[in-house]
Amino acid sequence: MQHAFSVGRGRGKTLRVTGGELRGRRLRAPKGDATRPTSDRVRESLFAWLPGLAGASVLDLYAGTGALGIEALSRGARSAVFVERARPALAVLAANLAELALAEATRVLRTDVQAALGRLTREGARYDAIFMDPPYGAPDSLEALRAIGRSALLAPQGMLVFETSRRHPPGDVEGLARAGERSYGDTRVVCYVTASPNASDAEEERPE
Repeated sequence: MQHAFSVGRGRGKTLRVTGGELRGRRLRAPKGDATRPTSDRVRESLFAWLPGLAGASVLDLYAGTGALGIEALSRGARSAVFVERARPALAVLAANLAELALAEATRVLRTDVQAALGRLTREGARYDAIFMDPPYGAPDSLEALRAIGRSALLAPQGMLVFETSRRHPPGDVEGLARAGERSYGDTRVVCYVTASPNASDAEEERPE
């Protein structure tokens, strides 16, 4: 799996799957601004840099509409776990999975992220790709990032994509190493991989 990428955030509510078997299929999104799904253009840019998702297991935290996990499934991921606790988002997520006939390949945890991470860790779960798109500046999102770094949830060759505000940089995370980052306006997206215990700190890759 390649770890360079380019991504940002969009506020549009007309969503479609941008690639793979479900390309062009429409995704529902909640009304209002409580959920801000990643735009089609941004997801297409992100997944263009992630060609190795065939057969991957995916964890979509702060899932919202499920757009990131669904996109991964469309592009060949084997399974996806979605974590979301907001009722409006859960209703839309369930509708999207049902309409796209993805129930057999998915699992939805209706709880907060910290509780879900503890549960999945106890189950011995491991993921090839983890997506985190939390509310900007949410204190629990940084703690969740650190919890993943302390756990074995991210596979050795896997990657984690974390979206935040430029005003709230996540900083270094024990157990994880930065593989690249890009900024779009106020949005910063950082890619992490599992840190090698024998590797010295290296200059992070910044893709063009």
